[in-house]
Amino acid sequence: MDLRDFYLLAALIACLRLDSAIAQELIYTIREELPENVPIGNIPKDLNISHINAATGTSASLVYRLVSKAGDAPLVKVSSNTGEIFTTSNRIDREKLCAGASYAEENECFFELEVVILPNDFFRLIKIKIIVKDTNDNAPMFPSPVINISIPENTLINSRFPIPSATDPDTGFNGVQHYELLNGQSVFGLDIVETPEGEKWPQLIVQQNLDREQKDTYVMKIKVEDGGTPQKSSTAILQVTVSDVNDNRPVFKESQVEVHIPENAPVGTSVIQLHATDADIGSNAEIRYIFGAQVAPATKRFFALNNTTGLITVQRSLDREETAIHKVTVLASDGSSTPARATVTINVTDVNDNPPNIDLRYIISPINGTVYLSEKDPINTKIALITVSDKDTDVNGKVICFIEREVPFHLKAVYDNQYLLETSSLLDYEGTKEFSFKIVASDSGKPSLNQTALVRVKLEDENDNPPIFSQPVIELSVSENNRRGLYLTTISATDEDSGKNADIVYQLGPNASFFDLDRKTGVLTASRVFDREEQERFIFTVTARDNGTPPLQSQAAVIVTVLDENDNSPKFTHNHFQFFVSENLPKYSTVGVITVTDADAGENKAVTLSILNDNENFVLDPYSGVIKSNVSFDREQQSSYTFDVKAVDGGHPPRSSTAKVTINVMDVNDNSPVVIYPPSNTSFKLVPLSAIPGSVVAEVFAVDIDTGMNAELKYTIVSGNNKGLFRIDPVTGNITLEEKPTPNDVGLHRLVVNISDLGYPKSLHTLVLVFLYVNDTAGNASYIYDLIRRTMETPLDRNIGDSSQPYQNEDYLTIMIAIVAGAMVVIVVIFVTVLVRCRHASRFKAAQRSKQGAEWMSPNQENKQNKKKKRKKRKSPKSSLLNFVTIEESKPDDAVHEPINGTISLPAELEEQSIGRFDWGTAPPSTFKPNSPDLAKHYKSASPQSAFHLKPDTPVSVKKHHVIQELPLDNTFVGGCDTLSKRSSTSSDHFSASECSSQGGFKTKGPLHTRQF
Repeated sequence: MDLRDFYLLAALIACLRLDSAIAQELIYTIREELPENVPIGNIPKDLNISHINAATGTSASLVYRLVSKAGDAPLVKVSSNTGEIFTTSNRIDREKLCAGASYAEENECFFELEVVILPNDFFRLIKIKIIVKDTNDNAPMFPSPVINISIPENTLINSRFPIPSATDPDTGFNGVQHYELLNGQSVFGLDIVETPEGEKWPQLIVQQNLDREQKDTYVMKIKVEDGGTPQKSSTAILQVTVSDVNDNRPVFKESQVEVHIPENAPVGTSVIQLHATDADIGSNAEIRYIFGAQVAPATKRFFALNNTTGLITVQRSLDREETAIHKVTVLASDGSSTPARATVTINVTDVNDNPPNIDLRYIISPINGTVYLSEKDPINTKIALITVSDKDTDVNGKVICFIEREVPFHLKAVYDNQYLLETSSLLDYEGTKEFSFKIVASDSGKPSLNQTALVRVKLEDENDNPPIFSQPVIELSVSENNRRGLYLTTISATDEDSGKNADIVYQLGPNASFFDLDRKTGVLTASRVFDREEQERFIFTVTARDNGTPPLQSQAAVIVTVLDENDNSPKFTHNHFQFFVSENLPKYSTVGVITVTDADAGENKAVTLSILNDNENFVLDPYSGVIKSNVSFDREQQSSYTFDVKAVDGGHPPRSSTAKVTINVMDVNDNSPVVIYPPSNTSFKLVPLSAIPGSVVAEVFAVDIDTGMNAELKYTIVSGNNKGLFRIDPVTGNITLEEKPTPNDVGLHRLVVNISDLGYPKSLHTLVLVFLYVNDTAGNASYIYDLIRRTMETPLDRNIGDSSQPYQNEDYLTIMIAIVAGAMVVIVVIFVTVLVRCRHASRFKAAQRSKQGAEWMSPNQENKQNKKKKRKKRKSPKSSLLNFVTIEESKPDDAVHEPINGTISLPAELEEQSIGRFDWGTAPPSTFKPNSPDLAKHYKSASPQSAFHLKPDTPVSVKKHHVIQELPLDNTFVGGCDTLSKRSSTSSDHFSASECSSQGGFKTKGPLHTRQF
């Protein structure tokens, strides 16, 4: 199967599958020559067309459009709104419309037109056939106004002679109906012969004998009439010439001949050889062939007749499409009056000599030969109605139609020779703006002939493409402290549309108050000065909007990062840092952290710290800000340190700032109370029997070089007051009478007073001996001092009155030895005291107690050393020397050191956690306020106070000393820890044996060794 056969088969299949829903046909019949605006028909009414779409149920206004060829003068018009068909000012002339066609009644004269119904959802193609009925608008006419006929004189009566027939373009009853001979002079009559084709041929009848010699010419008129209303007619002059006699007429062998000749027969081709015979002889037998009067002039132009031979030849190129059948009447005459007649029918056979014809009629009116479509037009948008035809017949006239190349258009067959040009897919102006393609019509002849029609389609842009940014996210960076109006970037978007649809304007979105954007150019500038420390990043949107209808837009995100500049100095969180540390803090301990910030970023934010003026007491980490001590703290030596800290950032140039740092050393309870009064270990106070209860009989006064609660003291009698005769004020240390003394109370009373501080986390204490002599007088002081010396042999946890041997009965020699020994001790104590008081002059404020010290009774030493000692004490009470007497360590198996076991149970008030002036329960355990005037009050001891055990002859650790304080002249035993060791408060008990070896007691015969510091 070749390509031509394939196209033919495709066309046949398309014709069989026509969509009857969109292709319909109407037939109307009208008369020719109707005036303008005569209604012919109503399309929607005649086809019962509904305005409701059956598929969607929607109603629409239908548009009726006549499909016409450019340049044609339409014979009818169609109302676009109503679908009514009317005549136009162009008169319909049937004879002109169907020129050359047969005028038989059965042959209709018609013309066709196409009407489309829009919009596309309601599309229909209506094929309308309008049959034009004849109107008697033409009169019958003879071929010539004068008709000449020659009749021999010997013609018999009733002989007939043909008269050239008249013709009438009208058909049917409006054609030639009647002939009439006028002024026949009774010699001639008229008869009408009707041919099988319906033609009426007039014949002249000889009614009388003729005599050429009497009259050789007869002149008459012949009238022809049609059958129309009104009737039309015409006349011609009929001139009859009487000729000489010729007895025999020629005779054709065949009077009806039909031949076939191809239309491409060359000029000169023989069509047929006619042959006639004549019985006469001589000149009367010479036959001459001529065309009859009824032969159309057009036929005579195509064929030539040899007058002598009767040969008909082609003298002009034939065209079957112009005239397919030629009827030729040939007369054979021998010169007589009656020639022979033969009719030759020449059938011109088809040759594929005509290419197909393409009749392109646009549904969408073109402009300068170009159809304009919108890119938003839907699929199957109708563009044109294409009618293909071929003047050839049969196979040569079978035409197929197709589009030459691949385009978004296709041909849809609606009839066997008509196609709709439609869009086959959605159009995209941005893809292709213009299409130029050929529609090819090809016949099935051999060889096949083609015809093409060029179609130009231009697309009109629709705003169907929003602007597109080259980047959906635009990231920028700009340094802070910029100038206003600084150029940042040019934001650009493209639009694939054209014209105003591609004109883009730019607009800033919200949160873009720091920026300006040129609406046309897209230039983005800074409208303000950026400060990275206030805002490091700006995120906003930019909208690109085109000028289409409706406008389309798109957005892009803009991220502007502000780059840092070193425009901020480091900033300390405080202008003055104050840190509080405990004394005795180990060296290289962390005492605080300096916090500094820099609002800049990167290297500009990298801060390095340094100390400006500290004299290397502290070490500062330059990066973390941690301050560590380079010294050991002792609040008593220096209570605070102040220096400046400098912070420098890493910018270029660098920026710096300074801050002040104060390190406050908080007190730690590392000093035991020091007894000021009584002034001597052998001092006593006289308590007369006349003293009344409540009177102050003695006073105990001690100081603590610590501060705050560590220096708050509490006085308690822990032994020697078994009768409850005395009471000590826990705050002032004043000893008062509880009861009036009785004679049974006369004698020496030894009170063991515990002086403890309220330090945290461990309370320190000191024991002091207070001697009270109850009697009306103290006349023999030496005796009393001897008694005091003897009490030293009594353990502290026993009352001196419990001794088995009264002190009053002691040997006088013992008293004297004690006096001498005391004098020696006083001399040593004076020397040591002077040294110690010089070191601690600023520590003790004893001047206020100097007068009270005078009330205590001391031994009357006559030597000058004692007097010098008393003078020194009066001048400088603050400088009392402290001597610490330590029990000499001895081996446990030493027989000399037999221990005297005794126990002092502390009073219940020592076990209390509060002394009434400070509530430990309300104080935080380990916090302090920097502005508190007494930081030590925030410390609390949670240590229970246990019993104080004194066990004589108990070995004491070398590192843990049992300490007593030696007052001038004589010894007053003091319990507590070594105050010069400044121990850390690791013990949880004020009188813990693990820290203070209070179990040592007194040895009955052991010597006392003085350790001076």
